[in-house]
Amino acid sequence: MKITMMRNCFAESFERKMNSILSVSLLAALYALAHCHHFPHHPTCEDDHKDTSHTEEPGVLNQACLKQGSSYADFTFRFYKQAILAEPNKNVFFSPVSIATAFAMLAMGAKSATLTQIFEGMGFSLTEIQEREIHESFHHHIHMMNCPNNKIQTSMGNALFIATGFKPLQKFLEDVKTFYEAELLSTNFLNSKEAEKQINGYVEKKTHGKIPQLVGSLDPNTVMVLVNYIYFKAYWENPFDPFHTREEDFLVDEKTSVKINMMHRENDYESHYDEQLSCWLVEIPYSGSAKALFILPDEGKMKQVEDAFLKETVCKWEKLLKKRTINLYLPKFSISASYNVKLLFEKMGITDVFSGHADLSGITGIPELHVSQAIHKTLLNVHENGTEAAAATAIIISKDFRPSVTIKFSRPFLLMIVDKATLSTIFMGKIVNPTIK
Repeated sequence: MKITMMRNCFAESFERKMNSILSVSLLAALYALAHCHHFPHHPTCEDDHKDTSHTEEPGVLNQACLKQGSSYADFTFRFYKQAILAEPNKNVFFSPVSIATAFAMLAMGAKSATLTQIFEGMGFSLTEIQEREIHESFHHHIHMMNCPNNKIQTSMGNALFIATGFKPLQKFLEDVKTFYEAELLSTNFLNSKEAEKQINGYVEKKTHGKIPQLVGSLDPNTVMVLVNYIYFKAYWENPFDPFHTREEDFLVDEKTSVKINMMHRENDYESHYDEQLSCWLVEIPYSGSAKALFILPDEGKMKQVEDAFLKETVCKWEKLLKKRTINLYLPKFSISASYNVKLLFEKMGITDVFSGHADLSGITGIPELHVSQAIHKTLLNVHENGTEAAAATAIIISKDFRPSVTIKFSRPFLLMIVDKATLSTIFMGKIVNPTIK
């Protein structure tokens, strides 16, 4: 996510060096990987934080199935619907947690109506919850994302690249360090190529080389870049055997099909067929604290399912899932996506922060900045894992006790990757054409 903020006036020292525009950029990078290869044990947290059950997560970032009305969970589905409207019939993949974290961090410098719009756009009502509670919840979520067990690898972090000579308020800097654990890094944006190299190198390292170039063509007048990244790497609790992967047709639409590598496994999965919406639901667990929910609409029923794709619908599905033996076919694919968050947010009612009415005086002391760009980039890679055959063998035994159902994801489908402990949606997407990178 890239955000550029404009400044209407400056200190004289900046006037001598720059023109009448002073900019701040915010970027969020993430890499999600449902991967086949085993990875070495990654040290988690200090001894007093080794419990990864995450049972004390504050509720404001949870799926909140019992809560009616506006909530953070609603933001996830509202953003999804804006994304599919902006680019119909294309792959969709984004991280609501990454986007929300980046803007919540920005909100630490927002005041008045600008602050209210940002939080209300993300489903938080400042009449029902205190601003500090929201930031504490994000802080707790960041902490948990960085405390995985040895079966799943997740990391989440933030950084502020601050132009030499630009002096944000000390309180703002202290707050983003305290609540968002942000690194503060000095950057010479007058040398835009070196600044790009510094930022891209940081993101490449944090995403384990998966996003080597996040920024380009930085304006020399940039004064701040905020980076939010998420890295997620897990393997299936019951991996697919690569021996059973076969080339098959994937029906993109009524007239178009593409060749894809289709994985196959017969196993017990939590699943349900929604008669009303005409779609199959299959929950595939990762080893560790995450699961993926795959939604396969019947032919011609994608719009019907998407129209009903809301927090309440997913909460209903969660209650209806039952374990049964599934003859499952799932594509092996890799996709990426990029979004102009500014345009999508403006359609969601978050407008002031992008205009001359913005009040971001919490950053500099006076309302002199506004956001001109917001870009969100993602990448997802899904394929087999052949490293846990023993676990798969034990589960397949149950197939003798009830007939299996064949579910083949050979047409467009939806997916959600959810943290099981907090019930927060880490990633969400729609796969229309798995061959488009």
